[in-house]
Amino acid sequence: MNAVIDQTAFDRTVSYIKHAEQSQDAEIIAGGKYDDSRGYFIEPTIIEAKTSDYKSLQEEIFAPVLTVYVYAEESFEEILTICDETSPYALTGAVFAQDRAAINLAYERLRQAAGNFYINDKPTGAVVGQQPFGGARGSGTNDKAGSIINLQRWVSPRAIKETYDPPTDFRYPFMS
Repeated sequence: MNAVIDQTAFDRTVSYIKHAEQSQDAEIIAGGKYDDSRGYFIEPTIIEAKTSDYKSLQEEIFAPVLTVYVYAEESFEEILTICDETSPYALTGAVFAQDRAAINLAYERLRQAAGNFYINDKPTGAVVGQQPFGGARGSGTNDKAGSIINLQRWVSPRAIKETYDPPTDFRYPFMS
């Protein structure tokens, strides 16, 4: 596992781990160790959230930290609403299911919740030049790096008209 990019990223990630260690609303169920003595290494960590509005379920963490929330099967539609409304971010999302109706429901209900949405696949597969990648809401403008959509974001089209035979009268023929 590679290190996080710098001390700021390390400190931010460690703050999530420490928050989970001290919270009654979460439990670290795997990992949780970190070391910055030589690089900024964070052990892959899984946090189990006891509430659907737990801190690390709402915020983007660019580090090997995953937060899971276990819900009752009959709460699936309610959980989709929570997923859509809980976070100001909308970068990446994934749903794992065998029931096509559940997949279709998640696809529809989470339409605005993830710029990249994965069905039965890991949510880290975007590769610039192979699959467009970008998020909406607080995660960006959803321009999709590696696609024409992103290129259009950086250009300012201009229309130029030049007349080589300028009109000598402003009136149209029907005005005579």
